[in-house]
Amino acid sequence: MIGPPGYIRGAVSRGEPSFSDFQMQHLLPPNDRPGPPQILASDLMCKSTQSSQNYSQNFPRLEAHPGDHVALQYQENGHVTLLPNTPQKKTSGMIYIYGTERPRHDEKFLDVHKTWNGGSEGLNNRGKLLKTWSFDDGQCYQVNQGKVSLLRQERHPKAFVEPQGSDLWCQIDVRIPLTSRGTLTIYWVWDFSTPPSPDIPNGKAEFYTSCLDIKLAGEPRNYNVSFVKGQDINFAGIETQLVGGF
Repeated sequence: MIGPPGYIRGAVSRGEPSFSDFQMQHLLPPNDRPGPPQILASDLMCKSTQSSQNYSQNFPRLEAHPGDHVALQYQENGHVTLLPNTPQKKTSGMIYIYGTERPRHDEKFLDVHKTWNGGSEGLNNRGKLLKTWSFDDGQCYQVNQGKVSLLRQERHPKAFVEPQGSDLWCQIDVRIPLTSRGTLTIYWVWDFSTPPSPDIPNGKAEFYTSCLDIKLAGEPRNYNVSFVKGQDINFAGIETQLVGGF
């Protein structure tokens, strides 16, 4: 990874005494919705604090070129290394990355998710599915005493580096379309829904989203990818995602 990092819309410092995960967490359907959990046609893709392209000097947007690969990083928070603690969950879920150059401040979740496809454009001709991947990237971990964490700490040792600390964050590596210009808005969607079971016959919908923007500058970069082994894992992409991965 090279160049300065960028952030999601409306990012706030985790170092603030008043910080809470709920300040940036967007859960669909919300826990306080009456009746069976379900996504409504009116549900928004972005949290209210992320409905516009709001950034700060400390938390700027990412800058890149068309054709560049970008790493979207996130913490697993035990949803990978401590998954057995939630036996109703069979996997850590899937990540969907959508891109558009024509975002809407009132973008509806269902207008995008499973509607925009990986072809030239989505069904409403505004955006496309850029990538899908498992929430578990195969190497990330939170430092704890779980079997998965201990195994990955051994396989993927790393130095303490801020802001990850001793943990190794998960990532999904996405290539910006060569044809993109101006600003590319990214919708990050995590499907962590619970499948049907005897205890939960109808399953339970559970989605989390984040919204961010990438300022595109300069000429497109159309290059072939070759992975350099032995990099500092704190700043390296993931080979299986970069070489032929969708």
